[in-house]
Amino acid sequence: MEPIIKVEHLTKRYKNAAVAAVDDVSFEVEPGELFAFLGPNGAGKTTTISILTTTLSKTSGHAEIAGHDLDTDATGIRRNIGIIFQNPSVDQHLSAEENIRLHVGLYGIYSYRPLYRLMSAEYRERVERLASVVGLEGQLGSPLKNYSGGMKRKLEIVRSLMHKPRVLFLDEPTAGLDPVSRASLWEYLREVRQEEGTTVFLTTHYLDEAEDSDRVCVIDNGRISRLETPAELKRQLLERVVLLDAFDREGLIAELRRLGAQVGLDEDSGLVRVPFEGMTPQSLIARIETPLSVLRVSDPTLEEAYVALLRESYTETQEVAA
Repeated sequence: MEPIIKVEHLTKRYKNAAVAAVDDVSFEVEPGELFAFLGPNGAGKTTTISILTTTLSKTSGHAEIAGHDLDTDATGIRRNIGIIFQNPSVDQHLSAEENIRLHVGLYGIYSYRPLYRLMSAEYRERVERLASVVGLEGQLGSPLKNYSGGMKRKLEIVRSLMHKPRVLFLDEPTAGLDPVSRASLWEYLREVRQEEGTTVFLTTHYLDEAEDSDRVCVIDNGRISRLETPAELKRQLLERVVLLDAFDREGLIAELRRLGAQVGLDEDSGLVRVPFEGMTPQSLIARIETPLSVLRVSDPTLEEAYVALLRESYTETQEVAA
């Protein structure tokens, strides 16, 4: 199966800038994939998305989305993608529903009519379905000047999903959303991926949102530093450990060493620390005879691995500078 996104040697260099904002970036995204594109502020995430969604010109390189070439068929790309940017891009002089209707009219998805009640039943059904997902039921007729920042974000989400895009670009999609709306959105996105095969290209500072991604691509200083599954990224950067203690701590440590375990003390908790790479916590615990007073399994999160990666990158940069 052909990748739905192909990026080869993509570069963006602004005039008079000392370094490129995006520097020779290459990657591919498979159809239906949840692809997390992560990096610190200023790393090149939004620049890359802006190029791929045809809102910013590139300096060099090649990109294709859904079989459409960025250089020769930008219109074809725009018809196959949905976008939620960090900053709202709505018309304040229109109501929420009028913003949606204008959007689908420009895309040519539904025949435009001057009144909501004249729009097709399919259009009205999809608008109401999406409005219920993000919590905007009964509020689509309100003027945008009465909308809070969070409500405008919800409107953008509805608008971006109206034409059932093959690729959905989400640039900090849940920023400003309350926890209930955030959970509801992700529940719906899981349905969309399963039922419609939508590919999701995500940037986020909420790392729990990227935990279930198929792959994580980390960009730093305009370059790709890692492209792995979340599990592999965590395995490379952090240890999975069991934290133990016993009233007879010395006896516990001696027993663990007899069992061949690598024993240490955890800096944060002060507990006995045993990595369990290559075995399960259950297999280790089953062999321990010393009565335990504390037992915790510490399985690293994607956020912990990501922070460790950025610290590693910062240390390397400081060493080069020195």
